[in-house]
Amino acid sequence: MSLRILDRVLSDRGSRYAAAGGPAATRAEAEALLAALKRQKRFQKATHNSWAAILGGEAVKADDGEAGAGAIILAELEAAGARDTLLVVTRWYGGKPLGGDRFRHVRTAARAWLAEAR
Repeated sequence: MSLRILDRVLSDRGSRYAAAGGPAATRAEAEALLAALKRQKRFQKATHNSWAAILGGEAVKADDGEAGAGAIILAELEAAGARDTLLVVTRWYGGKPLGGDRFRHVRTAARAWLAEAR
């Protein structure tokens, strides 16, 4: 299992973002990577661990309370042609609502991770 973490991608009004992921060809492999990430204390305490993956041609996603985040991550995976890959964008809420900026930040974190993966 190869989990790559890109920490401290960006901060805005106290909220912090990170991105993590790795190769996953099946739902079980994706869940194992997600579980490995959440075993790390700081990711356990995160407000949101939103994720998406394209597993054997099937798109799967989860918002983890950050409505719409999974769809944004999935769109970035599709645009990059990243198949059999799990991508998680983590947010630690900083106490101030970000409004629509949160979607831009999810996209930025996903793109940063995908750029590092190449």
